[in-house]
Amino acid sequence: MKDCTKYQGVIPAFYACYNQDGTISVEGVKALTRHLIDKGVKGLYVGGSSGECIYQHPDERKAVLEAVMSEARGKITVIAHVACNNTADSVELAAHAEKCGVDAIAAIPPIYFHLPEYAIAEYWNAMSAAAPNTEFVIYNIPQLAGTALTMSLLKTMLKNPNVVAVKNSSMPTQDIQMFKDAGIAARGEGGFVVFNGPDEQFVSGRAMGADGGIGGTYAVMPELFLKMNELIEKGDIPTARKVQYEADRIIYKMCEAHGNLYAVQKEILRRMYGLELGGVRAPLPNLIPEDEAVVVEAERMIREAIAKAAAL
Repeated sequence: MKDCTKYQGVIPAFYACYNQDGTISVEGVKALTRHLIDKGVKGLYVGGSSGECIYQHPDERKAVLEAVMSEARGKITVIAHVACNNTADSVELAAHAEKCGVDAIAAIPPIYFHLPEYAIAEYWNAMSAAAPNTEFVIYNIPQLAGTALTMSLLKTMLKNPNVVAVKNSSMPTQDIQMFKDAGIAARGEGGFVVFNGPDEQFVSGRAMGADGGIGGTYAVMPELFLKMNELIEKGDIPTARKVQYEADRIIYKMCEAHGNLYAVQKEILRRMYGLELGGVRAPLPNLIPEDEAVVVEAERMIREAIAKAAAL
């Protein structure tokens, strides 16, 4: 049986890191990787939504993954999201990820065109075939991809022995149960993983059976999600819920900015830790002067919430 324990816990979705001229900041990638390793997270999810993958060239995504692996190899779990808007580029990134030595590759379904399930399965299986020695994670995010993971599609994909997990970012938590049941039926107890995706419901997702979480706000406040996970493991759901509420209020505050959420978070990391990660790539909106108050307030809330969590 595959070792799925390496996926159990808090796995931040990695942020895109840019130089002032908008090119990939390799040093920024390395610094953020070291920072998150030092925080004690279980792993990193590289090249997904938080990594602005759909706005990056495949060569840029390769450079990011190589920089992450130069710091993370052998220290934490690394999952590389490799999906592009065509199969050829996706296959190329999958093969590259395996050469880099990642623990797993992941992919959303093809976006824009609504494809039949057999075509989606062929798309995912082509990536998996290009990385035959690497485990595969299905990324279900219907609100953005425009396609939801159905039980029939999941059962088709479970015929591929490399499929070990679903990163579930749909909002209904019962999806976690359904995907977990299907995975266990195919792989046995402990042989399949479901990640909670929506950060605002980490606790409810874990309570529903998610083995861990992958989220876009974990990296700006990993202490809070690590504390939630610790409390859940202890069975202390009421206290975990209090930390969840703190994190949710911070997320809502950050979303008040004109600038994209990732722009806000990268600016907070710059102010708190001196990490120079740049802004976000157009057409995502960058911060404007009027966002200063939101950034200041969100940073204050994060600092106070971390202090509270540490005292629990």
